[in-house]
Amino acid sequence: MARLADYFVLVAFGPHPRGSGEGQGQILQRFPEKDWEDNPFPQGIELFCQPSGWQLCPERNPPTFFVAVLTDINSERHYCACLTFWEPAEPTQEAVCSEDAAGREEEAAEGGSGRLSPGTSGPPGQLFAPKTLVLVSRLDHVENSLGLIYTIHVEGLNVGLETVVGNLLTCTIPLAGGSQRTISLGAGDRQVIQTPLTDSLPISRCSVALLFRQLGITNVLSLFCAALTEHKVLFLSRSYQRLSDACRGLLALLFPLRYSFTYVPILPAQLLEVLSTPTPFIIGVNAAFQAETQELLDVIVADLDGGTVTVPECVHIPPLPEPLQSQTHSVLSMVLDPELELADLAFPPPTISSSSLKMQDKELRAVFLRLFAQLLQGYRWCLHMVRIHPEPVIRFHKAAFLGQRGLVEDDFLMKVLEGMAFAGFVSERGVPYRPTDLFDELVAHEVARMRADESHPQRVLRHVKELAEQLYKNENPYPAVAMHKVQRPGEASHLRRAPRPFPRLDEGMVQWIVDQATAKMQGAPPAVKAERRTTVPSGPPMTAILERSSGLHGNSARRLEVVRNCISYVFEGKMLEAKKLLPAVLRALKGRAARRCLAQELHLHVQQNRAVLDHQQFDFVVRMMNCCLQDCTSLDEHGIAAALLPLVTAFCRKLSPGVTQFAYSCVQEHVVWSTPQFWEAMFYGDVQTHIRALYLEPAEDRDPSQGWEEPAEEERSALDVASEQRRLWPMLSREKQQELVQKEESTVFSQAIHYANRMSYLLLPLDSSKSRLLRERAGLGDLESASNSLVTSSMAGSVAESYDTESGFEDAETCDVAGAVVRFINRFVDKVCTESGVTSDHLKGLHVMVPDIVQMHIETLEAVHRESKRLPPIQKPKLLRPHLLPGEECVLDGLRVYLLPDGREEGSGGSGGGPAVLPAEGAVFLTTYRVIFTGMPTDPLVGEQVVVRSFPVAALTKEKRITVSTPVEQIPQDGLHLRSCTFQLLKMAFDEEVGSENAELFRKQLHKLRYPLDVRTTFAFTQGAAHTPGRPPRATKDKGPSLRTLSRNLVKNAKRTMGRPHVTRKKYSPPGYEHRGQAPEDQEDEISVSEELEPGTLTPASALKPSDRMTMSSLVERACCRDYQRLGLGTLSSSLSRAKSEPFRISPVNRMYAICRSYPGLLIVPQSVQDNALQRVSRCYRQNRFPVVCWRSGRSKAVLLRSGGLHGKGVVGLFKAQNTPSPGQSQADSSSLEQEKYLQAVVSSMPRYADTSGRNTLSGFSSAHMGGHVPSPRARVTTLSNPMAASASRRTAPRGKWGSVRASGRSGGLGGDVGSRLAGRDMRGPPQANGAPPDSGFPRPQRAALYIIGDKAQFKGVRPDPLQQWALVPIEMFEARQVKASFKKLLKACVPGCQDFESGPTFLRSLEDSEWLTQIHKLLHVSVMVVELLDSGSSVLVSLEDGWDITTQVVSLVQLLSDPFYRTLEGFRLLVEKEWLSFGHRFSHRGAHTLAGQSSGFTPVFLQFLDCVHQVHLQFPMEFEFSPFYLKFLGYHHVSRRFRTFLLDSDYERIELGLLYEEKGERKGPQTCRSVWEYVDRLSKRTPVFYNYMYAPEDTEVLRPYSNVSNLKVWDFYTEETLAQGPPYDWELAQVSPEPPEEERPDGGAPQSRRRVVWPCYDSRPRAQPDAISRLLEELQRLETELGRPPERWKDNWDRVKAAQRLEGRPDGRGTPSSLLVSSVPHHRRSLGVYLQEGPVGSTLSLSLDSDQSSGSTTSGSRQAARRSTSTLYSQFQTAESENRSYEGTLYKKGAFMKPWKARWFVLDKTKHQLRYYDHRVDTEIKGVIDLAEVEAVVSGTPTMGAPKTVDEKAFFDVKTTRRVYNFCAQDVPSAQQWVDQIQSCLSDA
Repeated sequence: MARLADYFVLVAFGPHPRGSGEGQGQILQRFPEKDWEDNPFPQGIELFCQPSGWQLCPERNPPTFFVAVLTDINSERHYCACLTFWEPAEPTQEAVCSEDAAGREEEAAEGGSGRLSPGTSGPPGQLFAPKTLVLVSRLDHVENSLGLIYTIHVEGLNVGLETVVGNLLTCTIPLAGGSQRTISLGAGDRQVIQTPLTDSLPISRCSVALLFRQLGITNVLSLFCAALTEHKVLFLSRSYQRLSDACRGLLALLFPLRYSFTYVPILPAQLLEVLSTPTPFIIGVNAAFQAETQELLDVIVADLDGGTVTVPECVHIPPLPEPLQSQTHSVLSMVLDPELELADLAFPPPTISSSSLKMQDKELRAVFLRLFAQLLQGYRWCLHMVRIHPEPVIRFHKAAFLGQRGLVEDDFLMKVLEGMAFAGFVSERGVPYRPTDLFDELVAHEVARMRADESHPQRVLRHVKELAEQLYKNENPYPAVAMHKVQRPGEASHLRRAPRPFPRLDEGMVQWIVDQATAKMQGAPPAVKAERRTTVPSGPPMTAILERSSGLHGNSARRLEVVRNCISYVFEGKMLEAKKLLPAVLRALKGRAARRCLAQELHLHVQQNRAVLDHQQFDFVVRMMNCCLQDCTSLDEHGIAAALLPLVTAFCRKLSPGVTQFAYSCVQEHVVWSTPQFWEAMFYGDVQTHIRALYLEPAEDRDPSQGWEEPAEEERSALDVASEQRRLWPMLSREKQQELVQKEESTVFSQAIHYANRMSYLLLPLDSSKSRLLRERAGLGDLESASNSLVTSSMAGSVAESYDTESGFEDAETCDVAGAVVRFINRFVDKVCTESGVTSDHLKGLHVMVPDIVQMHIETLEAVHRESKRLPPIQKPKLLRPHLLPGEECVLDGLRVYLLPDGREEGSGGSGGGPAVLPAEGAVFLTTYRVIFTGMPTDPLVGEQVVVRSFPVAALTKEKRITVSTPVEQIPQDGLHLRSCTFQLLKMAFDEEVGSENAELFRKQLHKLRYPLDVRTTFAFTQGAAHTPGRPPRATKDKGPSLRTLSRNLVKNAKRTMGRPHVTRKKYSPPGYEHRGQAPEDQEDEISVSEELEPGTLTPASALKPSDRMTMSSLVERACCRDYQRLGLGTLSSSLSRAKSEPFRISPVNRMYAICRSYPGLLIVPQSVQDNALQRVSRCYRQNRFPVVCWRSGRSKAVLLRSGGLHGKGVVGLFKAQNTPSPGQSQADSSSLEQEKYLQAVVSSMPRYADTSGRNTLSGFSSAHMGGHVPSPRARVTTLSNPMAASASRRTAPRGKWGSVRASGRSGGLGGDVGSRLAGRDMRGPPQANGAPPDSGFPRPQRAALYIIGDKAQFKGVRPDPLQQWALVPIEMFEARQVKASFKKLLKACVPGCQDFESGPTFLRSLEDSEWLTQIHKLLHVSVMVVELLDSGSSVLVSLEDGWDITTQVVSLVQLLSDPFYRTLEGFRLLVEKEWLSFGHRFSHRGAHTLAGQSSGFTPVFLQFLDCVHQVHLQFPMEFEFSPFYLKFLGYHHVSRRFRTFLLDSDYERIELGLLYEEKGERKGPQTCRSVWEYVDRLSKRTPVFYNYMYAPEDTEVLRPYSNVSNLKVWDFYTEETLAQGPPYDWELAQVSPEPPEEERPDGGAPQSRRRVVWPCYDSRPRAQPDAISRLLEELQRLETELGRPPERWKDNWDRVKAAQRLEGRPDGRGTPSSLLVSSVPHHRRSLGVYLQEGPVGSTLSLSLDSDQSSGSTTSGSRQAARRSTSTLYSQFQTAESENRSYEGTLYKKGAFMKPWKARWFVLDKTKHQLRYYDHRVDTEIKGVIDLAEVEAVVSGTPTMGAPKTVDEKAFFDVKTTRRVYNFCAQDVPSAQQWVDQIQSCLSDA
C-alpha cells in the first residue's frame, strides 16, 4: 500500500531577500510538519511552483494546474501537482515592487489590456499575488484532490479544509495489481482510483499521441534515438502541462529501458544553468526562455509549439538499423493516419472510425514495444549468470549479441548496449525468476510471428491493436463502474471578489487526523498482494536482423571439407598433402563458419587438455590459428578467439627435455588478447559453466571446455538452473544457504586464479626483455596510463581507480613488461571479483598471487625462448645484398619485409601472363641515394627469380603507415606505403622480426634523407666524399686565390649590389689557367669577378677596361653564350666593344646578378638599348625578368623572347593609357616609357615585314578563331581563349613537317608560308579535327612585327594604340599548382597502390580525370602557334606567369620544333642548360629537394616538358639524334639528386654554393660524375643506348606535331617497370643483377641451356632482346676481342657503315647532304688557348689570353664547333694500336694477407680499362687484373712490413677498389707520381 499524497504545501508570494524587483516563493504551511521516515520532504518546491518566477499581476488570472517532477538523491521521482490562483496583494507585498512599479504597470497596461474584462475586481492599480497549492506524491494521479480544495475555498462550501487535507494525507491505495479503490475526502465527493495491472509498464494516458501530433513521426523517431543514445534533449513550450506530457510520453516510448539520467520536465528559470551540464538529460523549459538556450552547442531542441526538432551540426544521432527504421516508420504512419492506405482508391470504403486519443496513444506505444522486441530478440541467450546466491549477478555478452545479430557495425545498437539504460535493463530484467510482463511475453513468444508478418501490413496492424488493447487494459483495468463525483468551481469564479484570502489551516487538527490514521494502520495487517513470480522464458535463439548472403567467402560444405582434410593430414603426419591444401585453407578461413569448424576440429585432437605435436605439425597449427585470429576484432563478436583460447594452452611441442613450448607463445600478436572486455566475457562465460555444473546432477553435466558451443535444446540452460535455485532459496535452511554462497564464491575465486594464469600466458611475450608488446598492441599500449576507458562502462568507478593511482609516472619505463602485465591483470581481477562478490580477503590474496604467477611464467618463458632460438630457423630466404653505386652508402641495413602486390598486375601473373612475382619476401635497404627492395617471390612456383624495386630517396612523394597481413603467416603487421615520382611504389609489410622501433627508425631516416636541411647534404654532394656529410670539405692549399673564394665574394658583392646604384667593388685578379681543369666540359664552369663599377650606373659593356676581359671570359663560356654565338645573336670582340652593325648585343649588365637573380650573367638585348635603362625596364616584370632574346630564326630572322609576366604598371598600363605622359611623370610612368622604348627597340632590331604604310597590323588569328569577328584597325588584342578550339589552319611547305615517320604529309612545291595561319597568307579552310592542315583559305589580314603572348588575366580591358607595332595574344594556360594536382592523379592512375584496381576503363578514366594529357595538348598547341608566327617572320615574346615554368616549357619546345640543332644530343643538352638551368627554372623548389620546400610539394614542370618532347619524338622518330631512353633517363635523374646538374634554382644560387665555377684542382683520384652531361658523355663512349638509329634529319626542317589529345600517347616511362633489376637508369647497376643465394647457385659457370623466358614487368625487354643494330655492334666487339684486335668505338663502326650505305644507295652522287660524308676527324683549329668556332652563322669568338699560360693546358681545352653533321658526334675518340699498352713499368706490389712484397711488370690498358700485371716484361701469361671500373680512389700510401728498404716513403701509393686495397711501391718518387697520374687520367676518361 502507498499514501495517496505525502505532503500538502501552501506556497505564497514573498519579498526577495536581496530587494530586487522579483519576489520569491515562501512556504506558508506544510502538512505534516515532520518528515515521513520513508520519504523526506523534497527541497526547492518554491522554485517549481512558479517556474517562470514569482511576479505580481495587474489582473486576476484564472487558476492554472500542472505537475512538476522532482527526483531525489535515491533517484525516486516525486510528482508535485501545483494549482496556482491569484489573490489581491497585501500592502507589504505591493511595497516590494514599488521601486519598479511604474515600469511594470506600463507593461501590464500594454500587454494585458486586452485580457481585462469588465468584471475584473479591485480598484485601478490593484495588484494580484500568486498562491500555489502543492500536493507531493509518489503516485501520478492526484489532480482532482487539489481542485476540490480550491473549490471548497472559492465557493465557500461548508466543509473544513483541515478535514479534507488530513484525509488526503492519510488515504492509502494499493500500488499495483489492478485494484480499484473508491475514496472520499469528506466533502461529499467520491473518487475512483484504479492502479495499473503491472507496475513495470509505464502509464502514458494520452501523452504519446499528443507528442506525435505536435512533432510528427520523423522528429519523434529522432528524439527516441537521441534519448537512447544518451544525447541531451530539451523541450520548449509555453504550456507547462504540455512539457510534462511530452517528457512523460518520451519516457513511455523508451520502455522496457528506464531513463536514468537527469529528468526535469519543467525546469525553473533560476536553474537554467543546469542546461550546461555535461551529462545527458531530458528537460522541459518554458518557450519564453528560448533565447537563453541558443548558445547550447550539443543540445537537441524540440519546439512543441512550432513542431520542429533542431539537431546541432556537432551532434550525430545514429538511426535505427535497417530494415527496422523503415518498417517502424511505415507502421507509425498507418496508426496515425489510417486513411493514408485508402487515399488512392477509386471507391473508398465508408470512413473508418479512428481510434480515440487514448487508444491511439497505446497503439503508438505498441509499435515501439514491437520494435524493442525485434531489436533485443534473443538477448537472454547472451546473459551470463555469474552468481545465483545470495543475489543474482548477471552480465550481458555484448560482443556475442552483436555478432550473432549481424549488427557489429551498427552505431545505434552499439551505443544502446553501452548505455546506462541497458545496464539497468540487464540488472532488472536479466533476473531469471521474477514477475513477467508484456515485454517478456513478446520477446519470448511473438518473435516468429513478427518476422512472418513483416511483409503483411494489415497483419502487423492487427498485432499492434492487440498489444494496444493489453496496454490500455493495464492502465484502465476496470470500465467506469462507479462515476467520479468531485465538485468544481463555477464559471469565472476567479473573477468574483473573493470573500477572503486562502485561510491558514489548523496544524494541530491536521496532525491529529494524520496520527489517528497512522495508529490505525499499524494495527491492521499489511494488505500486500503477493507477487506472482515465474521463470522468465528465454525465447528462440538469436537470428541475424537481416539475412545476408555470405558473399565472397560463402562457406560451402566443400570449403569446410578442405579445412577438415587439412587438419587430419596434419595430425596424420602427411605434411606434403597438408602443404598443398594450406593456401586453400587460409583463404577459406576468411569465413566465419570455417573458423568455427577449425576450432571444433582442433578440439577433437586434444586429450586430457594436452596435445603434443612435432615441429612441423606445431607450425601448421599455429599458422592456421593466426589466420583465424587475424580477422578477429577486439570484441571477438563471433567467439572465435574464445573457442581458440583453451586450444592455445593445449597444443605444444617439446623443445628439449623439460622444456615445452605452447601455442600461445606464437599467437600473441592479436589485438583481441589485450582487450579487457574480451577477457571479462570469457571469464563470466566460464564462471557460468562452472556455477551451472554446481547445481546440475552429475549425469546432466557436460564438459566445461565445450562452453563455447551453443547449448542443445534438451539441456537446461544456466538461466533455468538459476531460476529453479532462486525459487528454492527461501525454503533452504540458513546453513545450507551459507554453504551454497561459499561454494559459488570459491568457484569464482578459482576461475579468477585460472584467468590470471591464462592472461599471463597470452600477454607476456616469449622474449620478455622486448618492450614491443607494450607499444604495439592497442590495449596494452596504454597500460601505464590506462584509465576507465579500458573497463566496460558498467563497472563501478571506484574499482578502476584502485590500481591507477600507483602508475601515474611509469609511462617512461618502456621495458617493464612484467609490471605492465601485472597491472593489467590486477585491474581485471579487481573488476570481475568486485562485480562477482568475491570476499575482500580472497581479493587481497589474488593481488599477492598475481605478481608471483607472472614472475613464474617469465622464468618458464626464458627457458622456452632460449631453446626456441636453438631450433633450426624456418627457412627464410637469404637476404640479397643490393649493388650500390660508387659513393653510395647504406644508412639502414636490410629490414626483412614482404613486398606486396599493387595495382600493376602485369608482374603478378595478370594481363601479361607469367607467374606472379609478387608478393616477394626480402629486405628493404635505405642508402644515401635510394630505397631498395631485393628479394624473391613467395610463390614457390615462380622459381629462383630475384625481385628488385628501388627509387631515389629524393623522388619520394608519399609515405603512409598501413597495417597489412603478411602473405605467408597471415599475421597483421605494420607496413609502409611509399610512392615515388619516378613511378615506383613500395607497398611493404614488415616481418615480425622487425620491431616497431626499427620500422619507426626507418621512417625517420627516410624522412631525414628525403628532406635534408641543406642541399649540400644531398647525395650529389656527399657521394664519394671522404668527409662526413654536413661537414665542410677541407680547403685545398693553392698558390692562387681559389675559385670558390671568388665565387663567394662574387655573391657577396651581388647581394650588396641589389637595389643600390652606387657600389664600389674590390678588385680581384683572375685566376691563372693552370688552376682550371683540363676537360672541355669543365671549362664551361668557370668565372672570375668584374672590376669595380663606375659609380652611378651599372657598367655598360663599352665601359669595360681591357683588364676586365678575363672577367667576361668565364661567363662567355657558359652554354647560353655559346649558343648565342651559334645563332649570330651578338658577339663580344677581343676588345669587348660593340659591333654597331649587329641588331643585338650580349650585355653583361646582369653579370653580378644585380638586376635579376634568376637570369644568367650575360643577356641578349637590342643594340640600341643602354644597360642603365634595363634596370628600369625590369621593374615592370615579375621577378624582374624583363624580355630578353633567347633564339633567332636563321631564315626569317624573327626572334623569340622570354620574360616574366607583366606587373599591372607594365605594358598593359602602357596600352591602357590614352594620353602621353605629363612632364611631371612618376617613376612608374618612366618605367613604362622605358619599357615602350625597349619593345620599340626590339621591333626595330629585326627586318621589317611591314606593309607600305610602315604600320604593322594584326594577324588573322582572331578572325580565324573568334567566330568571324573581324577586328577594327585599333583592336590589337589577339585571343586564344581555348587552345582546343584554336588548332588553327595550317599549310604545309617544304620546310614544314607534320607528324609521321617520313614527311609523307608534305604537299608539293606550292610555295607559301607554313605560318600562314597567323601570318595572313592565303589559308585553306578551317582546321581539321586532329589539327591537320586545312583546306580552304581565310581572308588576309596584316600581321604585327611582335606578338606578346601572355596570361588572359593580364590583358583585361586593354585598348591598344594602332601606332604600336606589337599585338597582344591573351591565352588561358594552367598554373604550376594545377600541374602538381594533375601529376598526383596521374601517379595514382599509373601506380594505383591497391590490388583490386581493374585495368582497362578504370585506368583510362583515371588518366582522363588527371587532365595530364590535356595540359600536354595545351603546351604543344601554343608552341606550334609560336613556331608558325616565327616562321612567318613575326617575332614573339612569351610572357607567362613568373617566367620560369610554363614560359620555359613553351620557349624550349618552340626552339626544339624550329631548330634541328636542338634535336641532336649536344643541342638538347645546350637547350636544357640555356633555357632551364641558366634562365632559372626552380628545380629545387619544384622538386621539394630540401626541408624548406617540403610544404610546396613536387611539381614536375620539367618532366612535363620531357613528356612533350617524347610526344614529338613519337610523331617524328627520324628527326632526333637521341633515343626515347635519353628522355626517360633525364626524367629519372632530374629528381634523383644523383647529379648536381638539376639542383638549386638559378645560376646565382649555384655560384653561391661554389658549384657553377667549381675548382677543378680539388679533384684527386677518380671522380664520380657530378654532372649528368658528363655521365652521358662517358656512357655514350661505351654504349649506344642514348643514340637513335633511325636518325636521318633533313636540314632546316620545322616540326609541327599534332597536338590533339587523341594523337597523344601515355609515356611508357610512367607505366613500365623492371622487377629483375630495378629502374635501368643507373647504368652501372643495371649491368649486374643481384646474386642468387649461395646454396642455390648452380655449380660451374654458365647454364646448359641458353634459352630464357622473358615476361613483361619482370624483365626489361629492350635489354633482354636488344634491337638488331645493338646486337650486331655487340657481336662485332666480341669478335674483335676474340681476334685479339683492340675493339673500335661503336660510333666509328656505325658511321662507317652508314656512310657506305649512303654511297651505295646514291649512284649519281646527288641528293644527300654532303655533311654526312665528311671524315670523322673533328673540325676545329687549335691555337694558343683560342679556338674559332665554325658554325652555320659564321660568327666567331676570339679571346686573347695572357701569354704566360702553358700550352699543355690548351690542347684539350678547346671546344668543338657547332655540329656540322651527325657523323662528327662521337668521333672524338681515335683508336690506335698503341692504346693496348697505354703505360707500363715495374712496380712492387704487396700480396694478400701475410704475403710478401714482389716486383711485377704492370701494364695500364686504357682500351680494356684495366691494370694487368705479369711476372716480368716478356711474360705473356697474365698473373692478375685490376678492373679500373671498380677503382674508388688512388691515394698516397705508407710502407708496411717487408717493403723495400731503400725506397723513399713518398714512392708508396694505394689503389682502393670495391673489393680490397692494393699497396704499390715505385722505384722512386717521380715514377710513383707518373703512375698515379696515368691511372687517374685513365679513370677520368672512362
